[in-house]
Amino acid sequence: MADEKQNPQGQQGQLSIELSEEVADGIYSNLAIITHSTAEFVVDFIKVMPGVPKAKVKSRIVLTPEHAKRFMKALQDNVSKYEAEHGPIKHTEGPPPLPMNFGGPTAQA
Repeated sequence: MADEKQNPQGQQGQLSIELSEEVADGIYSNLAIITHSTAEFVVDFIKVMPGVPKAKVKSRIVLTPEHAKRFMKALQDNVSKYEAEHGPIKHTEGPPPLPMNFGGPTAQA
């Protein structure tokens, strides 16, 4: 169709996305902290480990307000699809408890 936009490679509406092995492995996070300014949203993903009083930011994503809203809608859509297949995700009021140990004996080397 003549009125459809094409990219330089002649493909219509396609974006090639590269995913390296390192990034494909992912980074585990069990805490996210979100802050914002008038220009951007910042999402810090953190891994809190039992028995460790200090946690490090493992990844930081910076989004424009428009992209933050698109991300929120996409996440809502995916949560809805997940719950339709697996049932409601249990939600507790307030922040989740952060255990400082597993309740078992202290490991010794």
